[in-house]
Order: sequence, then C-alpha cells, then structure tokens
Amino acid sequence: MHIRGDHTELVVGGRLDVRSAADARSALHDAVDSGHGDLVLDLRELDAWDSTGLGVIMGVHRRAGRCGRRLVLREVPPRMRRLLVATRLHRILTITP
Repeated sequence: MHIRGDHTELVVGGRLDVRSAADARSALHDAVDSGHGDLVLDLRELDAWDSTGLGVIMGVHRRAGRCGRRLVLREVPPRMRRLLVATRLHRILTITP
C-alpha cells in the first residue's frame, strides 16, 4: 500500500487491508489534522480493500468531520464502489467521479 500527496489531496494505491491498516490510519489522520477544507482521497490506484481497510476510511471520515473537514473519495474503482453501495456507505461518504 502507498499513500502520496499532501494534506488536501492524497493518492492511495495497492491494498488497504489488515496488514496496511495501521500505517494508512496514521498517514490519513496526520493529513486530516494538518489541513483545512476537503480532504480528497484519489483511489484510482487502489487494488483492493477489506473490512479493516473500509473501517480505516470510515474512521478518517469521522475524524475529518470532528475537525470541520469533509472526506471526499474520488475515482473509486467499480468493484469497490459496488461494495460501498451494498453496505449503504455511499449514503454517508462523499464520492465523486
């Protein structure tokens, strides 16, 4: 898993799963805490996520809200978008094309 970018826009790639969750959580929380406005996660390079990875995304969403920010998911791969719809998380998260 890799994350690159700054405190306003990050590209997340590889696998966001139980093995990478702690590192991802730390990097994403740092981005939320050090910026202002929307935090955009570009997921076009993300290969897969499991329930732990999805939990990281939801945790970052909650933390962003507490900081007065909004988490925006961009370029969500179709397979992962279907999972967001199946779990009804697409109603909670902000997702852009």
